[in-house]
Amino acid sequence: MTQQHDLNVTPVHPSFTETAKVWARIGLLSFGGPAGQIALMHRELVEERRWISESRFLHALNFCMLLPGPEAQQLATYIGWLLHGTRGGIVAGLLFILPGFIVILGLSSAYAVFHESGWLTGLFFGLKAAVLAIVIEAVIRVGRRALKTRFALIVAALAFAFLFFFDLPFPLVVLAAGIAGYVATRLQPATGEKAIAAAAKQAAADRPSVIDSSFPDVASSWKRTIQVLVLWLILWITPFVIIGAMLGFGTVYTAIGLFFSKMAVVTFGGAYAVLAYVAQQAVETYHWLKPGEMLDGLALAETTPGPLVLVLSFVGFMAAFRAPLGLDPLVSGLLGATLATWVTFVPCFLWIFLGAPYVEALRNNRALSGALAAISAAVTGVILNLAVWFGLHVVFSSVDRFVAGPVSMPLPAWQTFQLPAFGLAFLAAVLLFFFKRGVVTTLAICAVAGWMIRGF
Repeated sequence: MTQQHDLNVTPVHPSFTETAKVWARIGLLSFGGPAGQIALMHRELVEERRWISESRFLHALNFCMLLPGPEAQQLATYIGWLLHGTRGGIVAGLLFILPGFIVILGLSSAYAVFHESGWLTGLFFGLKAAVLAIVIEAVIRVGRRALKTRFALIVAALAFAFLFFFDLPFPLVVLAAGIAGYVATRLQPATGEKAIAAAAKQAAADRPSVIDSSFPDVASSWKRTIQVLVLWLILWITPFVIIGAMLGFGTVYTAIGLFFSKMAVVTFGGAYAVLAYVAQQAVETYHWLKPGEMLDGLALAETTPGPLVLVLSFVGFMAAFRAPLGLDPLVSGLLGATLATWVTFVPCFLWIFLGAPYVEALRNNRALSGALAAISAAVTGVILNLAVWFGLHVVFSSVDRFVAGPVSMPLPAWQTFQLPAFGLAFLAAVLLFFFKRGVVTTLAICAVAGWMIRGF
């Protein structure tokens, strides 16, 4: 029996080249959103290769779930960092993103050029209906994980109400939830023995792995922290300086960079949590997208590998495509998509490289954990708001806004109800919930059905 398959022997530490090949494979196969991506990494890294133990994998995942941004990409960066330091984290994170980014660039270009075509309109008619069912599934999945207490249920309900009925800014709702969770946890008696005992039991049951309980912790210092912070902040703002020097600072590129930089800081809960806010800003404030096009972008992102938050690359592409500033529109779109992607993911590397050495302290801080648990509960309400917002725009061809005092909520024109769209959404729900079909299969079936209904 080889060492790799002998469960009582610690595997050999993999080479940098070997890990790069595995990260490339994961990046190419990472369909199915964060749940599927994390499951893929678990199978490849914990079960098959034993590069990291179960308890250390869950430890890293818990840390990544506390951060803004896509947790699966940050988990890859974290494990790559553990295996081969900063260069390992950069390669792991980049290879997780690159395949999907290349695909979304191609799809965005095709969409921008051909989206007025009848056959493409039919395909996206079906895709939008399928996306609605996928978002509903996300509400259920996140809710099962986050809503385990009465307090969490209250936070989720209030988050939905403030967003849907009062149109409060998404970042404000997340911040308020975090403060409420922090205060509530501080007021509770300090208990944690069960969690500590469970963690110790999990560590004792681990199989020998390259990274396990005996793997040395990485020491940190204020000097290292400042160096990491300065380096990645410089990388974060470099595109602003370069593009501003070439094209000026009052352009669509500056708006893209600033807006998506803000999103990178508040995207707790992943792409679903922030999409309704991005859609509202992109359509109503910046006029980058037309109504319904955010759904098209989400459908494109669902069909690509990598983080679902790559839908923001689509938004950046369309924004710059429609304001080319003398450039070829496609070239401008590619630049806008690249900038949106850069300012979305560079902060993800910053969070990992800055915070990973302090992960134990973060994990054992009950008040901070309570704040982030409340944010996770609020994210359920945020995603429910997204599901309702998407549902109204899929099932009704016209949606206005009802305003009365502090109340500001979407109101559909009831006479514009679209029975075919409702039927396709129902078909997608049946495929997902009853026949357990995957996301890609469901999207493909609904796209073909939509093309048959609208494409002729």
